[in-house]
Amino acid sequence: MVWFSAPALFLALPVALAHAQTSSSGLAIHLTAPTTPSGTVGVLQIILLLTVLSVAPAILIMMTSFTRIIIVLSFVRSALSLQQSPPNQVLIGLAIFLSMFIMAPTFSAVNHNALQPYLAGHISQSTALAEAEQPFKVFMARQTRVADVQLLLTYRHEKTPSNLTDLPITTLIPAFALSELKTAFQIGFMIYIPFLVIDLVVATTLMSMGMMMLPPVLISLPFKLLLFVMVDGWYLVVRSLLYGFH
Repeated sequence: MVWFSAPALFLALPVALAHAQTSSSGLAIHLTAPTTPSGTVGVLQIILLLTVLSVAPAILIMMTSFTRIIIVLSFVRSALSLQQSPPNQVLIGLAIFLSMFIMAPTFSAVNHNALQPYLAGHISQSTALAEAEQPFKVFMARQTRVADVQLLLTYRHEKTPSNLTDLPITTLIPAFALSELKTAFQIGFMIYIPFLVIDLVVATTLMSMGMMMLPPVLISLPFKLLLFVMVDGWYLVVRSLLYGFH
């Protein structure tokens, strides 16, 4: 039995171009370690790429409209006093597809300006990454508050640029995330107000009738659902989210 350490395995696997021989018993693969500086650099680049791909979902979540959408949808469910309806899978799925719809122009620009030229060999990897950053930076800059950017720049003792798209991506992403959290909570507060009024009216009515042992949520839930259905609540929520990203 042969034991491999994790670093050695990651260094060996990307350069397993060596001799793969097929026989009647199966496929035999011989791993060879890099022996030249260029080979070592290539291995390190592949390891770095694998690391970036492992955190790509988190990066995309923080650079797209997903954060605001999922928080607002969660506020809607909480305001209606519903615990598991709609289920988390439904809310996350709706947030993903709405994010894909909102981010379609940005993804299209990345594909046209960075991915396709890189695959065709017209630009280098570094140029492709720089071109891919620009559409995301434009999108995030439109939704980012100057105060959040200023907070991060003050911490780094840097000056505020004339254009937010000139900011490094490492500064713009956390500023964008902070702005999205504030915007999502503002929308959630506005969603809560009408349902809170219904809860107060029901609780006051039950208390005046001496029915203090009856949970107010049990009575207010049908009224909140009725109000939400009558005003076409999901349409209004999604409409507000879509127009909020203009």
